[in-house]
Amino acid sequence: MRQTRSGTHHPAPAVPRAKGPRTVSPFLDLPPLSAAEFAAIEDRVAALLHTEADVIVTQGEALLPLEAAIRGAAHPGSTALNIVTGPYGQTFGNWLRSCGATVIDLAVPFDGAVSAEQVADALDAAPAVDFVSLVHAEAATGNTNPVAGIGAVVREHGALLMLDAVASVAAEPLLTDEWGIDLCVIGGQKAMGGPAGVSAVSVSERAWERIAANPAAPRRSYLSLLDWKERWTDAGRAVLPHAPAQLEMLALGACLDRIAADGLPAVIARHRAAAAATRAGVRALGTLTPFVTEDAHAAPVATTLRTPDGVDATALAARLDPALPVQPGGGALAATMLRVNHYGPAAAPDTVRACLTGLAAATGADAGPALAAAEAAWDTAVRA
Repeated sequence: MRQTRSGTHHPAPAVPRAKGPRTVSPFLDLPPLSAAEFAAIEDRVAALLHTEADVIVTQGEALLPLEAAIRGAAHPGSTALNIVTGPYGQTFGNWLRSCGATVIDLAVPFDGAVSAEQVADALDAAPAVDFVSLVHAEAATGNTNPVAGIGAVVREHGALLMLDAVASVAAEPLLTDEWGIDLCVIGGQKAMGGPAGVSAVSVSERAWERIAANPAAPRRSYLSLLDWKERWTDAGRAVLPHAPAQLEMLALGACLDRIAADGLPAVIARHRAAAAATRAGVRALGTLTPFVTEDAHAAPVATTLRTPDGVDATALAARLDPALPVQPGGGALAATMLRVNHYGPAAAPDTVRACLTGLAAATGADAGPALAAAEAAWDTAVRA
């Protein structure tokens, strides 16, 4: 029986039962994930990131470790240089300000990349900067930033570098230790071709020292990296401090298996080829243009396109097959930008051809030259 708001009792509705034998789901009744298995996945993530630093796999989407890293390292009295090359850089600035940090935004047009020289000039003008936040690849705007050079100037300045590598990991080189990245955050849902509900952050010794010295760093909180360090990493990773997100962890392990089987260089080459082929094909269409103007600044995970004057990107996207990985831009860019995603399994010649064919039909262009240009660009890119 159940009680309504009026207090009247009514019989609870009967739950229909499926007829026939019970179907056994592969997602249910799984054996528990052990601490050793959890730790092994962390070690494999560390290898993917080319780091000897501690890696913590966090049980949530990548915004969790990104916010945890910022709230752990930033505090009243600290000064942050926040590099803005897309919407995620704007989010980081908001978090840093809410921590009480003084924030200097280095904003560049979203159709390009920031340079190491621009970062060096900003640091020279603000000697107090002790924290730098940067997005490697902005999938939302289709650009990618030169992390190696930026990391060198940040390290010379003495600041910590936090990198959002969610869209770049497995799509382009990511040498965490060599590039001086102190906090490197990744997610599995883009080029890795894995789950969105689990993520990871590598934490250098310098970063641990900063976080431990921060009286405002979260403690006894889902955002606390220090809790993970003390209860898991420093405790020998023998007993998990909570019940793990089992399905997401298994999926993360499976996508690491697939990357290992293909070979990371081959996975990176496939993403590079998909971006090059898409850009070449779009240029041959003649009806759309790449939003990111320089090829060197274009991210391998997504190609953003500028629509002609008077052509609404959202309306154009609605004319495409919904199965295609094409969507309008977000926010203010929804009317003028299309985003072609080619990450994970979509970084494949068939997907690139299907997207170009669909864009040709939607814009009244001839697909033939675009497909020929894309094929030539793919072949050149994979041999590079």
